[in-house]
Amino acid sequence: MKAYLDPLVIAKLASLYLKAKYIVEGTVAGLHTSRQKGQSLEFSQHREYSPGDELKHIDWKVYGKSDRYFVKQYEEETNLRAHILLDASASMSFRSGGISKFEYASYITAALSYLMIKQGDSVGLCVFGDNLKKIIPPRSGFSHLSVMLDALQGITPEGETNVSSTLLNFSAYIKKRGLIIIISDLFDESSAVIKAIKNFRFSKYDVIVFHILDKTEEKLDLSGNILFKDMETGENLVTEPEIIKKAYQKLLLDMIEKYKTEFLKSDIDYFYFNTSMPLDLALTGYLSKRAKI
Repeated sequence: MKAYLDPLVIAKLASLYLKAKYIVEGTVAGLHTSRQKGQSLEFSQHREYSPGDELKHIDWKVYGKSDRYFVKQYEEETNLRAHILLDASASMSFRSGGISKFEYASYITAALSYLMIKQGDSVGLCVFGDNLKKIIPPRSGFSHLSVMLDALQGITPEGETNVSSTLLNFSAYIKKRGLIIIISDLFDESSAVIKAIKNFRFSKYDVIVFHILDKTEEKLDLSGNILFKDMETGENLVTEPEIIKKAYQKLLLDMIEKYKTEFLKSDIDYFYFNTSMPLDLALTGYLSKRAKI
């Protein structure tokens, strides 16, 4: 199995679904309950039968050969169209042990991509930093998943962050409403970030924000004279963490609370991840909660 597609995480997600909360193009709240109809639907692929699919769509020839139920899926039938916006700025490469924020984010990206393709939906990828670095349009099918995973393996986090500007640029790129998933440390001016992300909700997109920090960024459990270096600007600062820890943690908690409160006002899902959290538990907890909405 390719890098970032963790078999342990996939096994835990096997019985879960990523449902749409709102009516967007091609879907209604709930899974596989409504599909777009076109005058000339082009056959795209088979996908495994899911409870609720109409029996008339089962391909009985495939069943005769494989003894498994598959339904024919057409290009315009994709139930949910998702875009994963992945932050690949230099700050995402930080790690204090274990894996970096970017690696953690890539595991989330791979797991959610697998989940959506497995349930017959389409997913795309936008990699950004101070600009839009790479865009893979949403597609369905496991061959597309391979394209997504290959792209993740080829990314090196670099450059400065400009979350708000790049998100606004991306909103001009997409033409059809769907699900927007943003995965970032959100190290940018918080008011500008909030405004840019809320712009997607104002345009009737379903929006999820995964906010990722390293445990050292969260706790600042360091001692002695420490040289801090900004990974994006190269600026240096020498200080003693014990002196600034209390003020630092308050600023950080205020930032997290601001994001949580402001996104809640616009009915945007906000979920905070610490890279020390077991990914399978974090994702299954979130998806189970979302499924109950």
